[in-house]
Amino acid sequence: MEMQKLKNSELERLDVDTFKKAAKIPLLVILDNIRSLNNIGSVFRTSDAFLVEKIYLCGITAKPPHKDIHKTALGATKSVAWEHVDDTLLLVKKLQKENIKIIAIEQAKNSTYLQDFTVVKNQKYAIIMGNEVKGVQQEVVSNADFCVEIPQFGTKHSLNISVSCGVVLWDLFKKFKYK
Repeated sequence: MEMQKLKNSELERLDVDTFKKAAKIPLLVILDNIRSLNNIGSVFRTSDAFLVEKIYLCGITAKPPHKDIHKTALGATKSVAWEHVDDTLLLVKKLQKENIKIIAIEQAKNSTYLQDFTVVKNQKYAIIMGNEVKGVQQEVVSNADFCVEIPQFGTKHSLNISVSCGVVLWDLFKKFKYK
């Protein structure tokens, strides 16, 4: 079997209007005080790829339009719904009142490994990705419904936030779409 790279015209990409109308997975992304504009843009792009419903940009997390976000988002700031919220913890409590289950993505005592986390049909979730240095705020972790950890086996036990978000979104996307 011959393998040939596809041209952009062969990828059957959705246009922005069609994407906005498309069914999304029941998942929100919360960025908790993310410093890097490139990380923010990357999360937008990955959220577009896996049909995430919305991104919340919290605290010091920059918001579009910004050239450094745009550089890595490649237009995904126009397709993925987003909102800026000053206080992550207040957002978490608001979403919980709307019956949205909150998942802190963090290395923590009593966390669940990502591969062992099971999604419940018809349940909406929000994942929280934390600051590049400090992670998800402890107060936010303490108020989350779940704490999920990506198992790591090297010397660093640390992934870039955009890489972590990509791993988690792909895993949850598979669980929502193919279970």
